[in-house]
Amino acid sequence: ADKAPDSLWALKAERPQGGELDLAGLRGKPLLINFWATWCAPCVREMPLIDRFHREYGPRGWQVLGLAIDRPAPVSEFLARVKVGFPIGLAGLDGMDLLHGLGNVQGGLPFTVVINAAGQLVQRKMGETSFEELAGWAAKV
Repeated sequence: ADKAPDSLWALKAERPQGGELDLAGLRGKPLLINFWATWCAPCVREMPLIDRFHREYGPRGWQVLGLAIDRPAPVSEFLARVKVGFPIGLAGLDGMDLLHGLGNVQGGLPFTVVINAAGQLVQRKMGETSFEELAGWAAKV
């Protein structure tokens, strides 16, 4: 497992509803991060299952974060229609640098990573995932 890059923990992302998401505060617990965009059909399809993972694994100590590689207006409009219980941050162009730092050299979306409580990157996947795949990853952490 690779160590998650310091740039991840240094990121402060605006939230679509206002305020700021400080990723440094997410250290120390297992963390699932999903990079997505409103214009990405597979991203939109998997959003409900990522929310299901949040609902089922949050009580077990898991944190879930969505980082939108998108503009604020479409993200806000999307979240008005599709309700999710986990925090969403607007990663913007910094998000693309972070994607590369986490091993996604192509910059494709969706991109999902799992970071364990020790801060190690233990899973990464470019492309659409499934709830069963996420649950399998969680079982290994």
